[in-house]
Amino acid sequence: MIEEYVHAAMEGAKYEIINDKLPYYGEIPICRGVWATGKNLEECRENLKEVLEGWILVRLKKGLLLPRIKGQTLKPAQKIPLAHA
Repeated sequence: MIEEYVHAAMEGAKYEIINDKLPYYGEIPICRGVWATGKNLEECRENLKEVLEGWILVRLKKGLLLPRIKGQTLKPAQKIPLAHA
């Protein structure tokens, strides 16, 4: 489930070369704030995937919604109220 979501998000990644020590820049526009750099395209992709996975975990832990991407969605777990004895 998470793997499919990550794959769908990575398919929407945009890359460019920038004037920097780590010249490869990548971002996933639909996942606001998810971006990474690298010394080559492969390193940038790997870094971007790590950032995306962390972003997903933080959002799920905080109960925040994630965008629907290519039919894939993840929803935060709903808290189940404890019954009072």
